[in-house]
Amino acid sequence: MGLHTNMDMNDRQEKILDIIINKPIETQEELTSELKKEGFDVTQSTVSRDIRKMKLSKVSDMDGHLRYVAYSETDENLDEKYLRILRDGFISMDNADNILVIKTVSGMAMAVAAALDHLKFNEIVGSIAGDDTIMCAVRSVDLMANVMSRLRAILNR
Repeated sequence: MGLHTNMDMNDRQEKILDIIINKPIETQEELTSELKKEGFDVTQSTVSRDIRKMKLSKVSDMDGHLRYVAYSETDENLDEKYLRILRDGFISMDNADNILVIKTVSGMAMAVAAALDHLKFNEIVGSIAGDDTIMCAVRSVDLMANVMSRLRAILNR
């Protein structure tokens, strides 16, 4: 019986992040199946432990399907200063393909963009801020609904 090393666990958890970023995974069974396709010999109980350890959550996408997402920090650890800036400066958001456009209060775009950077969304490659508008490049059109859902959840807390 082989021992699992921290490296195995880290590799597996990195692969889990890669999978949930690139595919809409709704269940532990789907995630287990995807990991097996990638060559990881895992059980559903191992995947369940990883989900808890990684603090993965499920959010609803635009079609109403639940999917796993990763928050880089737990609710308790989010810096209230950045959340306040995000909430105070945010006016609206929309998208054009994989570009997320956020409208802010005049003069607040850079501060709101810094707050977004602090949240470390893996789906956002980078952001450009002007005076009252932020343009965020999202990795793919498929990830846009996830990013917008997560932002709405943060704004509505």
